Amino acid sequence: MRALWLAATLIAAPAAAQTVASPDGRLVVTLGTNADDQPTYALAVAGRPVITPSPLGLEFEQYAKLANGLRTTGVAASQGEDRYTLRAGKVAAVAERYNQIIVHLAEPGGTHRRLDLILRAYDGGIALRYGVPQQPGLTTLRIANELTQFAFAGDYACTGLNLGSFGTSHEGEYDPVRAAAIRPHNLYELPLVCDTGNAGPSIAIAEAAVEHWPVMYLTGTETGALGVAAKLTRRPDDPAIAVRLDVGAGIVSPWRVVMVADTAGKLIEHTLLTSLNPPPQGDFAWVRPGKTAWDWWSGPLLAGVTPAGSNAATERAFIDFAASLKLPYMMIDDGWYANSGTGPLVLPGADPTRPIPAIDLPGLVRYARARDVGLILWINWQLLDRDMEGVLAAVEKFGAKGIKVDFMNRDDQAMVDFYHRLAAATARHHLLLDLHGATHPWGMTRTWPNFITQEGVLGAEYNKWTKRITARHNITLAYTRMLAGPLDYTPGGYRNATPASFRIAVNGPQTQTTRAAELAKYVVFESPLQSVADTPDAYRGQPGLDFLAEVPASWDETRFVQGTLGELIVLARRKGDRWYLGAMTDAGQTIAVPLTFLGKGRYRVRTWQDGATAADLATGGGTVDATSTLPLALHASGGGVAILTPVR
Repeated sequence: MRALWLAATLIAAPAAAQTVASPDGRLVVTLGTNADDQPTYALAVAGRPVITPSPLGLEFEQYAKLANGLRTTGVAASQGEDRYTLRAGKVAAVAERYNQIIVHLAEPGGTHRRLDLILRAYDGGIALRYGVPQQPGLTTLRIANELTQFAFAGDYACTGLNLGSFGTSHEGEYDPVRAAAIRPHNLYELPLVCDTGNAGPSIAIAEAAVEHWPVMYLTGTETGALGVAAKLTRRPDDPAIAVRLDVGAGIVSPWRVVMVADTAGKLIEHTLLTSLNPPPQGDFAWVRPGKTAWDWWSGPLLAGVTPAGSNAATERAFIDFAASLKLPYMMIDDGWYANSGTGPLVLPGADPTRPIPAIDLPGLVRYARARDVGLILWINWQLLDRDMEGVLAAVEKFGAKGIKVDFMNRDDQAMVDFYHRLAAATARHHLLLDLHGATHPWGMTRTWPNFITQEGVLGAEYNKWTKRITARHNITLAYTRMLAGPLDYTPGGYRNATPASFRIAVNGPQTQTTRAAELAKYVVFESPLQSVADTPDAYRGQPGLDFLAEVPASWDETRFVQGTLGELIVLARRKGDRWYLGAMTDAGQTIAVPLTFLGKGRYRVRTWQDGATAADLATGGGTVDATSTLPLALHASGGGVAILTPVR
C-alpha cells in the first residue's frame, strides 16, 4: 500500500488568475499564486479586500511537501442552488444560490499526482474544500495538517474561544482578541468572529460537512502575518498525522467557510453551514422538536421526595411537570442503568440495557406515554462505542424517544466518525440524538435531522460551581458559538439572583441573570431540544410559566433585530403566523425595538420583562404593526420577551 507524502498546493497556470463571484456580485474570490509559486485565494466584499492572498494546501507526514509546481489542467464552472427544508432549526426552508469552480491540478512530471480545489461563492459567504481524485498508484493518504490560511487585510477585532489544547469539551468564554495577538501556540475554536473595521463587514470562520476528518482549529501564522491558520487534531492512535484515509474513488475535505454579513448580528440569520452538508436520506417525519424537563440540573432537589434522585418517584414528578406545561419530553440523566451514576467514569458492569429496579423504566415509559411525554435517556459514549447496535436496540425496545450521549471530549478523526455512525444508527432506531461533552456543530443536522442538538458550550450547568455564566457571556454566545448551530445550553433556571447576590450552589443552583433574561434564552438560543432545566418546585406558582409553555423550540424564520456583541441581543423568530421576540442585556437600558419584521396588519402583543427584583416579571400588552416600536425596560443582566399574534 503506497502512502502519499506531500503538501499538495494549488498554483495557477501561467494564464490569468481565476475568479468566482457570488450570485449578487458583491463577493469576489480570486485564485492566484504568491512569489514562491504557492497557491493563494483572496476575498473582496463590495470591492474591499477582506481576506488577502492566503496559502492553500495539504501537508503530509514528516513535513514532506510538493510545495510548488502543480499546473492547472482544467477549470469547471457551474451554478447551483441549495433548496431544502429542515425538520428542526432556526428556519423551516432554505433557498440560496451559489457559483462554483473546480480547479483541476496535476504535477507536470513524475507520476502526475492530481489535486482538485473546489470553491463556492454564496451571497452570504464563501466555502472551499480540497479533493484528491482516484489516481494510479495512490491508495492511502496520511495527512498531518492543512496549509489553509485566512490572511486579514487589517488588525481585525475578533472574538473567539482559545481552548489551548486538543481533546476538550469545547466549553469556555469567547473573549475579544485582536488579530495581531493570535499566536501559533493558540488553538481557537470555530467559529472565530471578526469585525473588519471602518464600517466594513463582519466575518465568521467556520467549517461544514466534517466527515472522515478531524475538526479544525485556528492558530496564529508562523510568519507573524495578520490572520489565522488551520490546525487539525492529531489521531490518538497515530500522533504523527491527523487524517488517514483510503483514497478509493476519491476523497474530499470538509468545507472551510467564511461567512459574511454587514454586522455580526446578521450572521445569526445565515444557513450556510447546513447548506454545505449533504441532504438527508430516508424518512424523518417522526422527528419532533420540542422542550424537555430534566432531572439533573437542580440537584436533583424535589419537595416531597426523599431521597430525590434516580428513582421512580423523582422521575414521575418531572414527568408530571412536563405534562403540565405540555412539554413533549422528559430527560432522565446519569444513574438509571446498572453501575451508572459516575459521569465520565465507566464502572465494570455498566450496562444501559439493564435499568436499575428503583427506576422501573418500563413503568415510567407507560406513565409518561399516558401523559404524552416521551423519555430521553442519558448514556456514556464508551458503552455505545462498545456495542452501539445492542444498546440502541434495547433503548428502542424500552420505548424511549431519544438519547443524550456524554463525555466524548475528543474531536479527532475517529471521534468524528463516531458521531456519524451514531447519528445513522439512532436514525435507524427512530431515536433523537443529543450530544454532550462534544465539539462544535458543522451543519450535520441537515443530513441527520434526528441529531437535534449538542452541547460544546459553556452553559447553565456551570452555575452550579462557578460564577462564569454572566450576562455578557450569554449574549456573546448568540454572536459566536450559535453561528455554528444548535447549542444545548439548558436554560430555565428559576432561582434568579443579581451578580452581587448570586451564590454558588450545586443543589438548587441560582442564575446571575433575571427571570426575564432566562425566558429570553428560549428565543435567543437555538436548540430544537430545549431544556426546561429547573425542578418542578422552582416553577410551581411562579410567573412566566405561560410563556414557557407556549414558546416553540423550532422555528420557521429568524431575524436579527438589534444589538451589539457582548452588550445586547434582540432576536425575532417566527413559528406559523406568530412572532416571538427575545432580548438580553448586560447593562441596564431601555430600548425601542423596531417591529419592521412583522407582516401586514395589526398584531396583539404580550410582553414579559424585568420586574422589581431579579425573580419578578412585569407583564403588559397592546396592539402594534410593522411601523411600531416596542419599548422594553431592561435591567442590568436582564431581558424581556414578547409574543406577537395577528389580529383576526
